[in-house]
Amino acid sequence: MLDEKIKKYFENECVHKTTKNYSIFGGKNIPSFIKDWLVKRYSDEFGNVDSKSINNFLKEHMPSDDKTIKKEIWEGEDKKILARLIIEPDIKKDILKFSIPDIGIKFNETKIEKYVAKKHKELKSGEVWGVVTLTYNNNEKEKFIELVDFKSFSPYKVDLDFFKKQRKNFTTEEWVDLLIRAMEYNPDGFSSMGQKTTFLSRLLVFVEPRVNLIELAPKGTGKSYIFGNLSKFGWLISGGVVTRAKLLYDVAKQMPGVIINYDYVAMDEIQTITLKDESEITGGLKSFLESGTFTIANVRQTSNAGFIILGNIPLDENNNPIVRSYFEPLPEVFRESAFLDRFHGFIEGWKMPRMNQSMILDGNTLNVEYFSEILHLLRDDTSYSPIVDSLLDIPSHADTRDVNAVKRLTTAYLKLLFPHVKSIDDIDIDEFKLFCFDKAYKKRDIMRKQIHKIDREFSKNLPNITVIH
Repeated sequence: MLDEKIKKYFENECVHKTTKNYSIFGGKNIPSFIKDWLVKRYSDEFGNVDSKSINNFLKEHMPSDDKTIKKEIWEGEDKKILARLIIEPDIKKDILKFSIPDIGIKFNETKIEKYVAKKHKELKSGEVWGVVTLTYNNNEKEKFIELVDFKSFSPYKVDLDFFKKQRKNFTTEEWVDLLIRAMEYNPDGFSSMGQKTTFLSRLLVFVEPRVNLIELAPKGTGKSYIFGNLSKFGWLISGGVVTRAKLLYDVAKQMPGVIINYDYVAMDEIQTITLKDESEITGGLKSFLESGTFTIANVRQTSNAGFIILGNIPLDENNNPIVRSYFEPLPEVFRESAFLDRFHGFIEGWKMPRMNQSMILDGNTLNVEYFSEILHLLRDDTSYSPIVDSLLDIPSHADTRDVNAVKRLTTAYLKLLFPHVKSIDDIDIDEFKLFCFDKAYKKRDIMRKQIHKIDREFSKNLPNITVIH
């Protein structure tokens, strides 16, 4: 039934996913939004995939042999490929440089002339996907690979109003399952609505600006995959050393860090992350998490990025945390109460199922590229906040951080689950309470109680915020 409804109401935006259709990509490092686009492009009306055409496309436009492609460019052949670029300004030389890590092209081998950068506004510091034309510039003074043309990878014309309108054709339960399918999982692999909505809470940072979350979960629950593959608008840091220059601002290069350039930044495997310039990073992060601004070396930066910490937590035989305080497994630098209080909510990742065969999707779903564009557009839609404000009764003495956290999370849930809502008349109040407010309130309540365990100066109780009926 849901299969048919997705195809009916999202005919041009859906794709049929099966293990067979996607096995052609093997172990290739290709993000989901590219895979979906190729499957959609080379499938017939019955969902049969032309694997030969996909292989030919990959060979011609997404080469993986860096030695071959660099040799062809060096020999004078212009190459047009679909690639992931990382762009970096070189202030001293007054140029833009780029790298294409997947095929071994490095910053010290490249250049983007100013006229090209001005023509294509997407070419700014950070990561971008697109169709690029590369040529070899062999003049007397220097030799380099030059980017001479660029086309952003946006194969779908995304109409947010159309997406909102289509929500009316699905029940809330169907819509929850549609969203899980759009995340590339089979909703039938979840045992309850509670598991499903906990899983969907990972999308809160995708749709609402400056949402800060902590998720601790056992291994194998799909944390890394969601934040690393679902959207080109997010940045995943997986362990290792994190520098102030990379995360916040590079003073030497006068270049903003990833927090400025993306919708969200996820720090995965937090137990294995080391902060270089620790005091500067934590100081900047505190300011950013609180207000969306920070200052490094007299340079003030502003960002609406969400921030999420992902880590593992030890569990007992009943699948409950062993530790008294959930934050014990975090590195010491992340356990400070004033720092933790700036996070809006906590996701109980142990309440999600481990990835298993029953969660492999086989059926119609929204194309990942389309879905990620929708989530990105929802971030800038401010029409939902006034609805949330009008539905909540907030005590006058309520702590401001608690109120802001509950409001922001409730708004994010409203965008995800009821995007068609234009006023309080468009939503059932009981559904709003159950699916939006209650879940937002609980996430903040967990933060409040856990912070109290490590610092008694913080109250363990949230203000008595309620839904107006």
